[in-house]
Amino acid sequence: MEGVELVTFVNSKVIPISIFLIMMGMGLSLVTNDFKRVVKYPKAVAIGLTNQLIFLPLVGFFLATSMSLEPEYAVGVMLLVLCPGGTTSNLFTYLAKGDVALSVTMTAIASVITVFTIPIVLSFSLVYFMGAGSEFQLPVVKTMVSLIALTILPVSIGMLIKRYASNVAEKAQVMVSRFGVIFLSFLVLFLSYVQRDIIVEALIATGPVSLILNVSTMALGYYTSKWFGLNPAQRRSITMEVGLQNSTLSMFMALTLLANYKMSLTPAIYTLIMFLTAGIMVRVFTAQHNKANRVERENSVLAARRM
Repeated sequence: MEGVELVTFVNSKVIPISIFLIMMGMGLSLVTNDFKRVVKYPKAVAIGLTNQLIFLPLVGFFLATSMSLEPEYAVGVMLLVLCPGGTTSNLFTYLAKGDVALSVTMTAIASVITVFTIPIVLSFSLVYFMGAGSEFQLPVVKTMVSLIALTILPVSIGMLIKRYASNVAEKAQVMVSRFGVIFLSFLVLFLSYVQRDIIVEALIATGPVSLILNVSTMALGYYTSKWFGLNPAQRRSITMEVGLQNSTLSMFMALTLLANYKMSLTPAIYTLIMFLTAGIMVRVFTAQHNKANRVERENSVLAARRM
């Protein structure tokens, strides 16, 4: 297979099919009660979604406009902030001893809402950064249909499998979660190879904004949830949900819907950074969790001795 044919094959077949499988994997972990959790824990869900759907795009837009990025890289930032959550955030929430149920709920709800917000805000971003007469036009309705086909549809299929074949869903979910991380790593390597002539330039240009975006949104998620009195597990969940984006979907939109490799490099570089910072936060949160448990055990022993 020639180089151009390989790139076309990856863009048109491999990436959409992989995203479909990853989103179906998310559905394998969902039940209808996950959506009802909005009523059960309204404050935690509201704080998390406000961070994801409002503050995250605002921070991204501020950084994209204030850091003198090339238009394609600036659009790449907007692609990132318009795609919150994903299976990666659920995985890291689990590793960080966070509230996995809250993380899954936020991911599920955000995935439904962003199907309709992404095309509208992205169209505005293209006009703002690329110019009204640029070649990059995004048909809003067609984009919504594409996103429904690649997000809501596979998630629904996964939920049906979970509902009627729970044993199959449990086994498949583990495999699909691993596949999601492996595919995301492959996609970053693939983009680095295809754009090897400008990858160093892209790293220098988008590395700082990616790091600032990641760290600032994680801090925003953590401190807003702390200020509103959420418990430590909920804080960890919101931190991971706000700081870890669905970069696979971001890269898909850049490569397939917009057919622009340069726009995909910001999400690719952000992926490397978010894995690093998420790993650090897992260590920090795990240490906090273990310390709290140790103090609680010591207090229980002291209380028992006083009796």
